[in-house]
Amino acid sequence: MITTVKPDFEFSDDRGLLVQLVHDGYKQVNMCFSKGGTHRGGHYHRVNKETFYIVSGACEITATLDGKTEEYSFSQGDMFTVNENVLHSVYYPVDTTLIVMYDNGVELPDGTKDIISG
Repeated sequence: MITTVKPDFEFSDDRGLLVQLVHDGYKQVNMCFSKGGTHRGGHYHRVNKETFYIVSGACEITATLDGKTEEYSFSQGDMFTVNENVLHSVYYPVDTTLIVMYDNGVELPDGTKDIISG
């Protein structure tokens, strides 16, 4: 349901760190900040894979597909993809900043959104 992935490229030296998350394949990229103790999600996407990169903080995800539920924990520097049709809910135990990328974009050509409540 959820796949752990790696950034395309990382480079660090005495000046700091550069992380190239992706160089192709995504049509929408968002930055999201969630306060500690909050939840987001409770939905799925029919035509989008949703990839997350945790800039700072942590999250716990509950993912459900075809009656099977799995739980995951991620923290700073982790990158992962939620596949299409996977109902997902995210809990943020601490303040968390994420980069969120969609391969097709949430706003569809017909004006609807690919966010389906679970």
